[in-house]
Amino acid sequence: QVQLVESGGGLVQAGGSLRLSCAASARTFRPYNMGWFRQAPGKEREFVAAITWSGGSTSVANSVKARFSISRNSAKNTVYLQMNSLKPEDTAVYSCAAALRQLNAYDSWGQGTQVTVSS
Repeated sequence: QVQLVESGGGLVQAGGSLRLSCAASARTFRPYNMGWFRQAPGKEREFVAAITWSGGSTSVANSVKARFSISRNSAKNTVYLQMNSLKPEDTAVYSCAAALRQLNAYDSWGQGTQVTVSS
């Protein structure tokens, strides 16, 4: 079982930036892709961004495409979410997930990290 640990969340003012990290504990880590999701209070979880592990192809939700980007460091088994120009509506718990057996079928999840953007 792969353990995913997120870090980098916190409190930031509107317009600020944060970089989230998600590190996988497995010695051999070859997911099909990795994704970031977020869930705000009272709302459903929503897709934020994803990246394929082998080729590094990315997809980012339209709502954040101009401000967020995803990247990975295969040597460190780590995926990142760079968030710029943060808005109060970005406030949520951000979780990373790994699709270990099938592309976009996320079957391993981290515990999440809180991001709070103050106005």
